[in-house]
Amino acid sequence: MSHKQVTASDGVRLSVRVSGAEAGPTVVLVHGYPDNGSMWGGVAAELGRRHRVVVYDVRGAGDSDKPRERDAYRLDQLAADLKAVVDEVQPTGKVHLLAHDWGSIQTWHAVTGDELRGRIASYTSISGPSLDHAGAWFREQFKRPSGVPRALRQLLHSYYILLFQLPLVPEFGWRSGIVPALIRRLDPAAGRVRTADAVHGLKLYRANMFTRLSRPAPRPAEVPVQVLAPAGDAFVTAPLQTEIARWVPDLRVRRLVGSHWIARSKPKVIADATAELVEYAEGGEESRALKRARVVGGAPGRFADRLVVITGGGSGIGRATALAFAAEGADVVVTDVDAAAAAETAKLVRDKGVDAGEYTVDSSDAGAVEEFAARVRAEFGVPDVVVNNAGIGMSGPFLDTTLADWERVVDVNLWGVIHGCRAFAPMMAERAEGGQIVNLASAAAYLPSKILTAYGTTKAAVLALSNGLRAELAADGIGVTAVCPGLVHTNITSTTRFVGVAADEQARRQQASTKLYARRGFGPEKVARDLLRAVERDRAIQPSTPEAKVALVLSRLTPGLLRAAAKLDVTP
Repeated sequence: MSHKQVTASDGVRLSVRVSGAEAGPTVVLVHGYPDNGSMWGGVAAELGRRHRVVVYDVRGAGDSDKPRERDAYRLDQLAADLKAVVDEVQPTGKVHLLAHDWGSIQTWHAVTGDELRGRIASYTSISGPSLDHAGAWFREQFKRPSGVPRALRQLLHSYYILLFQLPLVPEFGWRSGIVPALIRRLDPAAGRVRTADAVHGLKLYRANMFTRLSRPAPRPAEVPVQVLAPAGDAFVTAPLQTEIARWVPDLRVRRLVGSHWIARSKPKVIADATAELVEYAEGGEESRALKRARVVGGAPGRFADRLVVITGGGSGIGRATALAFAAEGADVVVTDVDAAAAAETAKLVRDKGVDAGEYTVDSSDAGAVEEFAARVRAEFGVPDVVVNNAGIGMSGPFLDTTLADWERVVDVNLWGVIHGCRAFAPMMAERAEGGQIVNLASAAAYLPSKILTAYGTTKAAVLALSNGLRAELAADGIGVTAVCPGLVHTNITSTTRFVGVAADEQARRQQASTKLYARRGFGPEKVARDLLRAVERDRAIQPSTPEAKVALVLSRLTPGLLRAAAKLDVTP
């Protein structure tokens, strides 16, 4: 790492540190209030593997000079500071910008201004709007009744701005430790604050807030912009910083699971998102995440540019689900124990104009599923939707069900779902952009039957697993849905194991079941339709088929009636 002093246009000295890959694209990091450049430590380390990283302490913070005059902190001067740093570290060519909080506010001013025109390749902003854009946003909200609550909500989040305008009171709050304690309570990721940085930085608010918010004409941005909006930001609501497409033609918005200081708590998430935009701006391929984040000009379809993984996708509900997602613009990866069936589904998906992958995987094999998940991440990326669909049928009395029968149905129907959740949930949580896990249960999960004891047990366990996992992963923005079909015409009937009978009798029952389900006339494409709707609406339980929906209601209102009916073999 090299350290240098850069002199701003008014003589203020700025402390600048340069690190990382000298030959890589230059990324300049601008911190916010009440931080200094050290807040970027984790992000800079991650970016530095392939980028040249520039971090500087803005005036009033860290090792930079701290002018006493309020006018020295006006946005025009802050933008001039950024220009001075850029001219020093990269005299020619373009740089990429990453900024947070007040760093974002001043960087917006530079991005939409003239001094750095032609010198900026891309801009990634976190939790800091342009004050010009913010002023226009507030004025628009107050013009219509539906916008007033949104504006008031943001004002409640911004109470501290008024507090910081008072003389002496905020200084006392910082020096006494009251304000730091309050901030750490609101966001434990805030870290420790140098009192001098906090006190001098108050001039940022006093010199700019109300003069800029009243400007009538926001300036546009002419570079690719990516807004990273933490869902748990206690200070800046997502609408204020993301509803800016009219001024930013090339805009991407990514809503992240995290708090205001997400750059401290999840540095790899911020570094990876920034690196994706940098690579694209440098002429590389646009990542799926960037395509998905486009505000204007994105691909059509409810699930455009999403990645969906489906186990047991070679036929039946799995294939129908793959085709339904593909029809809505999603890229799809399928697995099946039948390689030819998986390949056929992948071909049908590609025929719809999206990307597809196929793998031969036994979902009951934990090691195979882990290896598969790692390959998907390396070759396609982290999935947005995972559908644990692989399953087998089993029918017959409990007393005729052997230990081997139990092990087989539990291994596929329950352990297969567990393996899928274990393999993909951690990487989805780590990415911090949410997602959906869908587990195929059955109406048999809540509809008792004396000939589906083993099968119903596994599906009830899948339902319980899904409910528990939904509660656990909610904080990561990941929804979990249990889909519960009833009588659906798929090839599962032709492969269902009928225990306690000879081979010829099993074949006869398989044929009879297949005919019965065919007469029922409820195809897998209808389950797929319900499944997509459940993902879109993040439903906890999605019954499919009329009898499954009725049985779910009855299981809650009159469970005794269903138990009585089970003795008569009223089964799905």
